[in-house]
Amino acid sequence: MRRMEEFIAIGHKNHKSMTLPHSGEQYAVQFSCPAFTGREGAFVQQAVENKELVEGEFNSSCLSWLCQSLGSDNIHLTPSCTHALEMAALLLDIKPGDEIIMPSYTFVSAANAFVLRGGIPVFVDIRPDTMNIDETLIDQAITPSTKAIMVMHYAGVACEMEHIASIAARHRLPIIEDAAHGLTALWRGRPLGTLGEIGTFSFHQTKNFTGGEGGAILTQDAALTRRAGILRHKGTNRTEFLKGNADKYTWVDLGSSWAMNELNAAYLYGNLLAASEIGHKRHEIWSFYAKALRKLQENDHIDLPFIPSDCRHNAHIFYIKVKDLECRTDFLAQMRSKGIQANFHYVPLHTSAAGKKYGRFHGKDQFTTSESERLVRLPLFYNMSLAQAEHVVSSILDYYAR
Repeated sequence: MRRMEEFIAIGHKNHKSMTLPHSGEQYAVQFSCPAFTGREGAFVQQAVENKELVEGEFNSSCLSWLCQSLGSDNIHLTPSCTHALEMAALLLDIKPGDEIIMPSYTFVSAANAFVLRGGIPVFVDIRPDTMNIDETLIDQAITPSTKAIMVMHYAGVACEMEHIASIAARHRLPIIEDAAHGLTALWRGRPLGTLGEIGTFSFHQTKNFTGGEGGAILTQDAALTRRAGILRHKGTNRTEFLKGNADKYTWVDLGSSWAMNELNAAYLYGNLLAASEIGHKRHEIWSFYAKALRKLQENDHIDLPFIPSDCRHNAHIFYIKVKDLECRTDFLAQMRSKGIQANFHYVPLHTSAAGKKYGRFHGKDQFTTSESERLVRLPLFYNMSLAQAEHVVSSILDYYAR
């Protein structure tokens, strides 16, 4: 991989041609851009020529890479992480009235998957340091109706899994990991998504590795894996039939069309082959931000991401926290004026109309809303130049110099 000095030289050329946005459409520095390594186009073309666009060579190649990376053979590819979460709800036989404990600071798919089965999301507060679910509040949210605990590893930084696992074991509850942010990140040397009964992953275009869309589901026992194979093939035993393990191809369970198409898999495989290179580049930009903005944190202007000692993150997101919502609104306007597409993130689910209708918040919202209103995500993507990162940093420093 080219070193950062080369990216600086290339980036400065790009920097000269930076233009300010017109009507919010063009940015000198986009917030995100799908990773492109140069292999993807040829792989997509090959998939077309193979004339197998549902589950072909590239599905198999992606699956092999994931099995090796995650240390598990119990993985299925899906059209998206949303579909993987919906499969998780079916695998756990969620029924009307069943409660699922989860953070409110997460993507809507995490709640929708269970609401669609009649389940009730029970939201608990987050930790302000990692933006992950506060593990100390889970126990008191458990009721006789609790069916599962869902965790989301925000920004590829693991939740406090030892404490959560002890609660789950004591109450005999399964853990579902939303590891949409977490592929290649580790907790105590173990891959995120492999720490609970079910793990789900995303290959959306905003993720470190992408197929444009796509997802995966990992289960911890063979029985769940076999059933997942049925669910994703519309409730049929097609997988077993193709393996020669069944003499009929028929409807045997609930299900839907949850297989990844081959064109998405072809693009994704180009990313996965360059996973180390992509990860290294993202970490370089992440570390550049952290070092360049450290003084602002030391002077109490902003807060930077916190990485616990037992976590190895994957540089999925670099965020800062400003003073409050009013400051964030002003800050984002200033970034737009500099041609920078910085973004806030989730609006807490329990504050939304659907969240109020279908779920409930347990305990006090001490940090979920207030911390979410402070958070700003900075541009970070594989094909980003250091000059673009320098432009982001200098614009932030200019803002606080005012």
